Amino acid sequence: MVGSSAAKKSMARQQQEAAQNQQIAELQQQVAQQPAAQQMAAPPAGNMPPQVAPAPAPTAPQAAAAPVQDPIAMLKQLGELKAAGVLTDEEFQAKKAELLKQI
Repeated sequence: MVGSSAAKKSMARQQQEAAQNQQIAELQQQVAQQPAAQQMAAPPAGNMPPQVAPAPAPTAPQAAAAPVQDPIAMLKQLGELKAAGVLTDEEFQAKKAELLKQI
């Protein structure tokens, strides 16, 4: 009868592990279904320190990202760059044509 007692303990341990594995699987499924914001705000488990979510990056208005410049002023700068030798004649002519279309 000693053998059957050990078998019963082994079976009880296996059942306990199976129940724990089922609970873990259910918790993982619940976490996977939560939105990311809720997962970040969830309280830490055990003695782990809480995680701080990064602050959202500030967004600049669209107008500030691409300021509109005066084509005449741009032509003057373009001429200065060509005179300084920064631009080749081909680069100067191509950019000048673009700027003249804006006027």
